[in-house]
Amino acid sequence: MENKEEIEKIKKEAYAAAKEILAIAGLERDSLFVVGCSSSEAGGSLIGSSSSPEIADAIFQGIYSAVLEKGVYLAAQCCEHLNRALILEKEAATKYGYELVNVMPQPKAGGSFATAAWKYFKEPAAVEHIKADAGMDIGDTLIGMHLKDVAVPVRIQTKKIGEAHVVCARTRAKFIGGERAAYNEALL
Repeated sequence: MENKEEIEKIKKEAYAAAKEILAIAGLERDSLFVVGCSSSEAGGSLIGSSSSPEIADAIFQGIYSAVLEKGVYLAAQCCEHLNRALILEKEAATKYGYELVNVMPQPKAGGSFATAAWKYFKEPAAVEHIKADAGMDIGDTLIGMHLKDVAVPVRIQTKKIGEAHVVCARTRAKFIGGERAAYNEALL
């Protein structure tokens, strides 16, 4: 699976998918964007069975390019072996008041995607919980626990990255007030 042409294709798919969800979600500068990624699934294997640092690096680089262009923070979700902790820039963790935890992801304990984030971020940090504004799930890794309370599914053109199923979501403000309430259309 991991020849150079296929790796480059995966990187381009990841970039295109991230660009699309970031545009649709309408994220503002310094928003949080969470990504969960199974490099095993992207490579055509079952989640957790065949971690690939090379595939994860390509996916990370594609997504990270799109995130940097948009000016938002990327949070990489670790696998269940680290209780789905997140790797993000220390600057983002500090800005949002997230408590740091002491762990460094590895391909088989945290996952190859989170390991790539640790490698490429300027000053990586680990936290247990965030409330992201939007997210992308590559390979059914279950990112919902890290999204703000009202997640809205978003359909994008890119349905797969490699062989992994892609699901995206944005969030919106909660509706409160009942039948007499009026709502701000800009927050939908």
